[in-house]
Amino acid sequence: MKNMFQRSEISKRKENDMKKRWFLDNGSICLKELIADCNGKSISIRSFSPDQILKATNNFDSSCFVSEDTYYSWYKGKIEDRSYMIKRFPEDKIKGYKVVVYKDIVLSARMSNHNNFLKLLGCCLEFSFPVLLFEYAEHRVLDRQGRIMVNGEESILPWSVRLKISKEIANAVTYLHMAFPKIIIHRDVKPMHVFLGKNWAVKLSDLSYAISLPEGKTKIEVETVIGTFGYLDPLYHATHCVTEYTDVYSFGVFLLVVLTGRRALASVGSDGDYVGILGYVKKLNDNGRLHELEPMMAKDISCGQRLQLEACALLALRCCKERDEDRPKMIQVAKELKQIQASLRYSS
Repeated sequence: MKNMFQRSEISKRKENDMKKRWFLDNGSICLKELIADCNGKSISIRSFSPDQILKATNNFDSSCFVSEDTYYSWYKGKIEDRSYMIKRFPEDKIKGYKVVVYKDIVLSARMSNHNNFLKLLGCCLEFSFPVLLFEYAEHRVLDRQGRIMVNGEESILPWSVRLKISKEIANAVTYLHMAFPKIIIHRDVKPMHVFLGKNWAVKLSDLSYAISLPEGKTKIEVETVIGTFGYLDPLYHATHCVTEYTDVYSFGVFLLVVLTGRRALASVGSDGDYVGILGYVKKLNDNGRLHELEPMMAKDISCGQRLQLEACALLALRCCKERDEDRPKMIQVAKELKQIQASLRYSS
């Protein structure tokens, strides 16, 4: 019995030592990155304990699971009567890509003053990789078709909400491009990074792939092309050059997905071929059939709303032009979407 007790105490000490090492390692890197990014300005991020995180997520149980992406998983959880979206980077997913965690912390903290970014509220450094706590999003995250899950079933969003999502994500990406001395490129604008909060508040998330252009420069060449197939700018893929138009292209595909309720890439047949949403909408436009964009919504929208839908589709096609000089800047996209949203009020 005595030996068992001693082994248990040794095991606990080892676990505590490991947590301390993780805390020091993660904390030193986070502090260094935050100081470098914010020029020494303090950013208020609350520290949570591992026990609080594990209790809130029931040890990261599937009942608390919300969604996942390449390097992380989202969970819902409640701590001290407040609900959070909890982002976990499992070791088997993030191995070798640790930098994306710290980039996400730093840039999410910097964007927390903007209403259209998911607000970072705290983190726990006592795991092998930091666990991040963000504001709660009542309607969770969009899926690959730009829809949400309600009681386990996919729900189609009304047109007014789709247009609101499109306009406010355009505002968020515009902020990245224009609010700082160095242009920030998101590099992975897609529905699965968009959360919907109370009253359909629209929140862009995941800045782990984001990259800053050198001050005064309009592009940067990278060794590795990062992004999501289907949303990835072919010009960026071919040249390895990141520009603000890299996001414009991805946003154009994002807009088409939100408008149509279709995936960016859909498999056809049994041979594994894929058809892209961009080609599908281009074909409709070339044949004068843009009115067929969203048959599921046809009976529920007015003539004015259909005109808005078609105007948004044409804007999305411009965002996805082959040459970047033929694409609008994000600030132009945001302005046009605002005008499209207002057009129905002016005409009614």
